[in-house]
Amino acid sequence: MTSIFRTAMGEAFERLHPQLRRRFSVGLDSGEACTGHGVMDRVWHGPAFVKPFLALGGSRNILVPRTGRDVPFTIENVPYADSHGRETVTFVRTFAFPGGPRRFDATMVLGPEGNRVLDYLGTHQHLASDLHLSAEPDGSLLIRSGEHRFREGPVDVRVPGLIGGDAEVRESYDDATGRFRIRVRVTNRRFGPLFGYEGSFTAHYSDVRSHGVRAGLRPVREEIRA
Repeated sequence: MTSIFRTAMGEAFERLHPQLRRRFSVGLDSGEACTGHGVMDRVWHGPAFVKPFLALGGSRNILVPRTGRDVPFTIENVPYADSHGRETVTFVRTFAFPGGPRRFDATMVLGPEGNRVLDYLGTHQHLASDLHLSAEPDGSLLIRSGEHRFREGPVDVRVPGLIGGDAEVRESYDDATGRFRIRVRVTNRRFGPLFGYEGSFTAHYSDVRSHGVRAGLRPVREEIRA
């Protein structure tokens, strides 16, 4: 059984905790989707000057321009073939803030070389980032972002590191509680921490062949450029 994540990681995939191996085996081959329900202990952002950028990104479900503690959330990882025929997995996070939910959308495909995952962000996939995945000694998964690119019509430019954000995601499984733990931190090389969250969740799996992809989960626009 393969998945875009197993392919990108190669033998290192086998060093992940068994629960992480199952979670990141979601794909068209496994036929499984994974839905997580949990609580973010903390959702935070950096200094006041980052708020306009977060608000702009929030209009397309990129990042979250809100803060809070003990915020209920859901993450939906559903595989499907996109309009370009590529196997794709959704990473749609919905945060139940007081006053209304906010979403952080991503869709992931295997990079052309097969050794990285390409992460398209937002409802229109305007931003694309290379993701590099590795297994930590304790069986947790570490994901670091690489180059970022902005695409809109004929525009296709690399986002300079000075204005971009470097993301680090750590996901682990706690055997004592039976919960996944997640920590996300986005920083700028000059201005420091921009945005992040940390919390835990439980997961259940469903047959994607029977349930399909619910309405509103796929992006409005799908980008072909890798």
